[in-house]
Amino acid sequence: MTLSTAEERRALESLDPHALAQHQLRLLNELLERILPDNQFYTGKLADIERPVRSLDQLTAWPFTYKTELLGSPHGHDLAANRTWPVGRYSRLHRTSGTHGRPLVVLDTAEDWQWWIDCWQYILDAAEVTSDDCVLMAFSFGPFIGFWSAYDALAARGCLLVPTGGVSTLGRLELARTSQATVVCCTPSYALHLAEVAAENKFDVASLGVRRVIVAGEPGGSVGSVRARIESLWNAKVIDHCGATEVGPWGYGDLAGASVSVNESQFIAEFLSVATGTPAAEGELAELVLTALGRYGSPAIRYRTGDLVRPLWHGEGPSRFVRLDGGILGRTDDMLVVRGVNIFPSSIEQIVRSFPEVVEFRAIVYKAAHLDQLRVEIEDRLNEPARIAQELQLRLGMSVEVQPVPLGSLPRFEGKGKRFIDRR
Repeated sequence: MTLSTAEERRALESLDPHALAQHQLRLLNELLERILPDNQFYTGKLADIERPVRSLDQLTAWPFTYKTELLGSPHGHDLAANRTWPVGRYSRLHRTSGTHGRPLVVLDTAEDWQWWIDCWQYILDAAEVTSDDCVLMAFSFGPFIGFWSAYDALAARGCLLVPTGGVSTLGRLELARTSQATVVCCTPSYALHLAEVAAENKFDVASLGVRRVIVAGEPGGSVGSVRARIESLWNAKVIDHCGATEVGPWGYGDLAGASVSVNESQFIAEFLSVATGTPAAEGELAELVLTALGRYGSPAIRYRTGDLVRPLWHGEGPSRFVRLDGGILGRTDDMLVVRGVNIFPSSIEQIVRSFPEVVEFRAIVYKAAHLDQLRVEIEDRLNEPARIAQELQLRLGMSVEVQPVPLGSLPRFEGKGKRFIDRR
């Protein structure tokens, strides 16, 4: 299905719950009709279901899909196990980042890729990107799927694209200046680093004329203090985007930045309570489970994303899609338990980034005398760690060691930032 116009997308966003469920049910049955029995992975997993599916309520009895199931042999080619057709039918190969476990290679057909581009149009709508925009793509040309899908979606919209693979940070800033870029696509970490390098070279990124910064890959786009800092430095609005190589580009923020919407026109979202494992109530901390409805070559049905969110179904505004309060709050495999306190990396970042003098930071969990300890290393222009330690203790409810380190000594990241280290 091609969502070719903004009017069609807005119509789907405004569907009432019953009409939306019927739309999803039709797409789900089309998906099953296309992939079964060719897709042996799901033919086995869904052997006992009755078709056609008559209600979305039936999904709760279906098995989940886990990333560990999709991984091939550690000595093999690492192609995801959920492929529907022989490799020769595919035209796109991308790989997960490997931030959480071994990288996974995922393939897409030309039809799948068009679906990616169509899903991305919701993100570009939210960012108010038009064909008049010039977009700087501040990514390398690696196998990261988010860059390539964004690039082709922007091209389909008619934007002028500035690729910067292999270009230095200073070179990218110069390209932004000479091309008169109005939109920048990057990770939140890299948006901050671009501004830092610009300041070191005696100019202000706010002077470049960029009006939108579209970010992905980290929670920072929905972390208030991170978002506010990027917007202040760039004099531009930030739009968050959420997606996964295994599933697709499923979420998009808005100009207000308070939440992320799940694109329910192309994804069925379920929410499992972290406390009970049962369906979560509104606002409850939950793991997001997604079913992609238009990706036939590498389908993902009831995929456990590992993303921790708080769903909101009763929001205001023209869109009726479920919203995630604060975007992605963390991951089930990232949550740190330190002396009995549950700590999300995004919570630490929210606090540390609220101090504008902090340039970069890193959090390390370790054991000392059999007790868990948390140390936060900071590059602080004021060199006054006590004020930050006090705020961390106040808001986390536990004492935290804050250690100043020399400016420029901590790692910088173009891709996903790795600021949280567990050494226990």
